[in-house]
Amino acid sequence: MNDFYEVIQDDENFLVIYKKPNTSFHSDDGQAGLFEKVKQHQGLGELYPVHRLDKVTSGVLLMAKTASANRELVEQFKNRQIEKYYLAISNKKPKKKQGLIKGDMEPARRGAWKLSATQNNPAVTQFFSCSLAQGKRLFVIKPHTGKTHQIRVALKSLGSPIMGDVLYADALACVNTDRVYLHAFSLAFSLQGISYRFTEFPKEGENFLSAEFQSAIQEFVHPWKLAWPKI
Repeated sequence: MNDFYEVIQDDENFLVIYKKPNTSFHSDDGQAGLFEKVKQHQGLGELYPVHRLDKVTSGVLLMAKTASANRELVEQFKNRQIEKYYLAISNKKPKKKQGLIKGDMEPARRGAWKLSATQNNPAVTQFFSCSLAQGKRLFVIKPHTGKTHQIRVALKSLGSPIMGDVLYADALACVNTDRVYLHAFSLAFSLQGISYRFTEFPKEGENFLSAEFQSAIQEFVHPWKLAWPKI
């Protein structure tokens, strides 16, 4: 047990961890990032970052322990064969309650990104949502691409920026908020002919631990079983 991650499964070919929020994946300002910490803590001479999560995001994270596993998994990410689902909470009403968000991502100010109307190399995101107490809304999100800040920008484009996200939400959405409410909920992949699926509920944040969230999430416990429209 440590302040940065928990091991979910330690396989000879891969490592799946629960990343805690506010933990940088890569080393920053001379401080070892999550990847280096995991490599050191687990005593691994060989470890590969198959994908990453934003500093503010908690949840399921996959790393490869061999070069061959890394090649196979990276290829699956590249070909959009990895199944990913996220959870988010907003305190702003969305323009629509479910659907598809698609558009190119363009750099904006302060290191942020914005969604464009063009479709040259678009970020593709599907979502469902349901209401929570006090005007809040729970989103279950299925990204089909892996662009920087993709989900954060997608919900911002709906008029429902994620609670606590100072980069994309206004001050009222962040006041007295104990974290950014974005969580990598479920990840499915195959390796050497074997299929794997890992699902982890969020463990940090009063809104993720609230009674209304625990009730609402029952509708989304198995997000892969939802009626996602084909795109």
